[in-house]
Amino acid sequence: MLLGLKRHYKKRCQGRMRKHVGDLCLQAGMLQDSLVHYHMSVELLRSVNDFLWLGAALEGLCSASVICHYPGGTGGKTGARRFQGSSLPAEAANRHRPGAQEVLIDPGALTTNGINPDTSAEIGRAKNCLSPEDIIDKYKEAISYYSKYKNAGVIELEACVKAVRVLAIQKRSMDASEFLQNAVYINLRQLSEEEKIQRYSILSELYELIGFHRKSAFFKRVAAMQCVAPSISEPGWRACYKLLLETLPGYSLSLDPKDFSRGTHRGWAAVQMRLLHELVYASRRMGNPALSVRHLSFLLQTMLDFLSDQEKKDVTQSLENYTCKCPGTMELLTLPGGPTLPPVPFTKLPIVRRVKLLNLPASLRPQKMKSLLGQNVSTKSPFIYSPIIAHNRGEERNKKIDFQWVQGDVCEVQLMVYNPMPFELRVENMGLLTSGVDFESLPAALSLPAESGLYPVTLVGVPQTTGMITVNGYHTTVFGVFSDCLLDDLPGVKTSGSTVEVIPALPRLQISTSLPRSAHSLQPSSGDEISTNVSVQLYNGEAQQLVIQLENIGTEPLETLEVTSRLLTTKEKLYGDFLSWNLEETLAQFPLQPGKVATLVINIKAKLDFSCQENLLQDLSDDGISVSGFPLCSPFRQVVRPRVESKPVNAPEGGKPGDPSHMKTLEAILNFKYSGGPGHAEGYYRNLSLGLHVEAEPSVFFTRVTTLPATSTRQCHLLLDIFNSTEHEVTVSARGNEELILHAGECQRMAIQVDKFSFESFPESPGEKGQLANPKQLEEERQEARGLEIDSKLDVHWRIPSLKRTGEASVEGLLSQLVLEHLHLAPLQWDVLVDGQPCDCEAAACRVGDPVRLEVRLTNQSPRSVGPFALTVAPFQDHQNGVHNYDLHDAVSFVGSSTFYLDAVQPSGQSACLGALLFLYTGDFFLHIRFHQDSASKELPPSWFCLPSVHVRALDAQA
Repeated sequence: MLLGLKRHYKKRCQGRMRKHVGDLCLQAGMLQDSLVHYHMSVELLRSVNDFLWLGAALEGLCSASVICHYPGGTGGKTGARRFQGSSLPAEAANRHRPGAQEVLIDPGALTTNGINPDTSAEIGRAKNCLSPEDIIDKYKEAISYYSKYKNAGVIELEACVKAVRVLAIQKRSMDASEFLQNAVYINLRQLSEEEKIQRYSILSELYELIGFHRKSAFFKRVAAMQCVAPSISEPGWRACYKLLLETLPGYSLSLDPKDFSRGTHRGWAAVQMRLLHELVYASRRMGNPALSVRHLSFLLQTMLDFLSDQEKKDVTQSLENYTCKCPGTMELLTLPGGPTLPPVPFTKLPIVRRVKLLNLPASLRPQKMKSLLGQNVSTKSPFIYSPIIAHNRGEERNKKIDFQWVQGDVCEVQLMVYNPMPFELRVENMGLLTSGVDFESLPAALSLPAESGLYPVTLVGVPQTTGMITVNGYHTTVFGVFSDCLLDDLPGVKTSGSTVEVIPALPRLQISTSLPRSAHSLQPSSGDEISTNVSVQLYNGEAQQLVIQLENIGTEPLETLEVTSRLLTTKEKLYGDFLSWNLEETLAQFPLQPGKVATLVINIKAKLDFSCQENLLQDLSDDGISVSGFPLCSPFRQVVRPRVESKPVNAPEGGKPGDPSHMKTLEAILNFKYSGGPGHAEGYYRNLSLGLHVEAEPSVFFTRVTTLPATSTRQCHLLLDIFNSTEHEVTVSARGNEELILHAGECQRMAIQVDKFSFESFPESPGEKGQLANPKQLEEERQEARGLEIDSKLDVHWRIPSLKRTGEASVEGLLSQLVLEHLHLAPLQWDVLVDGQPCDCEAAACRVGDPVRLEVRLTNQSPRSVGPFALTVAPFQDHQNGVHNYDLHDAVSFVGSSTFYLDAVQPSGQSACLGALLFLYTGDFFLHIRFHQDSASKELPPSWFCLPSVHVRALDAQA
């Protein structure tokens, strides 16, 4: 038994010595010798079950084999770290490896105990170094032997680390993770806090080495938490913060918010939020509130979709508490280690879905003068169309908007936003970010309701210079954090363009009128926008003045002004000028300086058709009144019962035309085209529109217009049957006539004696106005001109004394062709003179027995030559009972022939024929002058041969 113990002890000593010699050979660079000694040591120690030294021999064998396979070594930048400076126990420091224990063996006994100093033969017989797979197996075996000893934890941990580094070179990550997992559970007795931090840091580095980034981040975070463990009297918050920053890549977390705006979210949001909360807390404990605000802002911006409603409230409350002491900014924050934290703009508070640059209001939009439009056409290409040019223009449209802003005017940008928070969101100091020109942004403050839908927000500003301005984004202040939000960084934002041209300043015109504003908004078909609408109610034929105050409310002088009008109502026939004005007095006040006011007077005249159509004639017939003709022997006066009860309260606008109870509507637009200042020099102007709504109420109607011949051939009687359609007493007057008083609903006849009209000055053939003129249109124009001339001569006016309102009553459009013929002065003007005195209206006196000289004179006003003519004079007496006595041979005698002859008369010429009569008895005689039926008289209309009636009164010779 003692012999066996002695043999066992001897093998153990030999095995340990071989292991020790192998270590020395390895340190001396004798790689092959070390392999031989390690192999022999393993065989000897395995036979005696010396597991601690066997594990050390296997580890040495693995180390020598690793050197053979990987001469460059396994320790990179991370592998060079060891437990330097650690306060390991003294025994562990002295026992870095089991083979380092001091063994008291006599060197001379090596030979006597079977260890030959000359190992060349053994080296030759040595096995080759371990294969890469065998290296890992031997490491596993060595670690299993170490694990049998409680005090060998450090050695076991070191072996695991070495195995992991070898496996990292072999890119066997899963096998390496098994070794690391074993290293985690190795009990190293009571370690200091610093040693724990280093242990977890090394584990994190090894996991990073094998590509297990999340595992690496986990142990680095554990190390960070260990830095501020409760057992530490002075927690290392800076070291904790630094280690936490290093864990961010492992959790797919970046401190740049731009990385979270692209694609889907990466990583576990819950873990990321926990880590961000720890960063906020660590930075606060470091005494750096700016870092706390930046990390909390980052948490709210990037993790908003993963926060519950309560978490959103808690985070925002914490952020407001931090920003009370240190407001959030857009500056880069430099960390103590050198890296910088980018700013975190709140692009989700609120979320913007659409950005649209708004055009100026219609009254302020600049327009280019037509004469200057062609100057901007590019002539670089000789081709009418090029697809390359069209493509470039399409790209340009995506950037530049096709309207302009004006220097010095307030410009607007509309944002469609919504609030994703479960509570009311207050946004302060919200304004525009621009480039290109000097721009004064006017900040706005808004409050969005909880989880609101799309909400329009308008941001305004004033460009101070001219050029191309680009809207790059907007800035806000939310929860005390100032943010610059760029459009390029906003995902899913729709915009029609962000660049617009700013033209030089233009004046601004504001108009105020003497008429009240209208509730009717005009909708012109051309799409023009009306800035102001006014309304007025007039009787048909009434005129009223519209006084317009033109005030320059801009900063530039108003230099030019043009006023035009356009009638929107086309179904009603208007006579005369509906709108008229004199611009010279207004322009005399120009240039109109800022703050100054000029006055323009617009004359409004509602002059519609005064004819009464079938519905009123039916009303009159129902009342038993005949309107086909009126007796002239006595004054006509009939009263029509007012039909107020038959009038609808609100007559529809589309009622039957001609209805006297119908309120006709007239609509027109006044356009004010003005310019001045630098914009005028560049060819720009503005257009301001004023809408005018006129309700024309019927005043009087002409139910019938007829004519009667007068005693003179150059005059006639115009008979006007006038009906008062108002509810007031109306007086009607004409030139040279007394006023006619009409009660409400009353109809009377007015007879006006007028001189016949010569219409020869109007065009008679289409050739006079051009070969392409429409004959029908020419005839209508000729008839309108005749009606206008007749109406101006009649000068019919009505007046309502109770309302003190007056107006015109026009017969234009009422005169039939027959009436016009009766009013037309014949081109052949016949004059009959008795003793040299014209005989047209009054009776000519003569003496019985004295010859009376008779002269017939013809003036040709036609464009053609007429004649010759033969005329016969037949005297007669009128017995006033319808009997004319032509048998007067005993009472009247001709001196010469009773037939007169006239030669041909040229245009504008005159001819006369003379004769004489002798009256033998006293009395009233009439002369009937007849034309002979010859070819010359047959060619002309009968109305051309209208001779005046000749009345001769023969008196006693002694009287």
